[in-house]
Amino acid sequence: MARTLVVGDVHGCIDELEALLEKAELAKGDRLILAGDLVAKGPDSQAVVQLARERGALAVLGNHDAHVLGYRAGKPLKNHHLEVAKSLKKADWDYLEKLPLWLDLPELNTLVVHAGLVPGIALEHQQTHVLLNVRSLTPEFEPSTRVDGGVPWASKWPGPRFVVFGHDALRGLQRHPHALGLDTGCVYGKLLTAVWLDDRSLITMLARKVWRAPDER
Repeated sequence: MARTLVVGDVHGCIDELEALLEKAELAKGDRLILAGDLVAKGPDSQAVVQLARERGALAVLGNHDAHVLGYRAGKPLKNHHLEVAKSLKKADWDYLEKLPLWLDLPELNTLVVHAGLVPGIALEHQQTHVLLNVRSLTPEFEPSTRVDGGVPWASKWPGPRFVVFGHDALRGLQRHPHALGLDTGCVYGKLLTAVWLDDRSLITMLARKVWRAPDER
């Protein structure tokens, strides 16, 4: 029976991604999903996008993917986003431009988003900024992009849909009753983490090096 593997934020760490996929032993027909932020900060963003599209992987849009897409809209980019934009091929742009804000996997009772959701708001009414950037909920249940802005949003997610997300590398692996955070800071020299949704078992791969310091934007 085909399985589904969701991988946390890769950030251009192509060697770690390839090693993790080899370790996972994806079989023909297995589904590969990336939880956003395929690009930026790491050593080879173009190779990550190429691998994703050549393997037929699904993915959601991450905030750094969105920043790079701004290049085509004429928006000014930071140096590391500009470097990524200049490295992409036409097929890479086509792939990134089609990424959705979320993936709905009803057969697994699961949603995949990059950053998170605000409880009590219908999926179609969630703000794009929240889907791409939220980390915390204030005591008033307002979304915050800051780790110190309140409690992890996922700790308040009531279900019944299970949510898999990335984005929050400072908190690392997050396990909550109805949500799982997979950003474990690979680009910061820590781990690349994935989950088999079918039994929620984890696979990790140690980063080859510190590709970028956590305080570098």
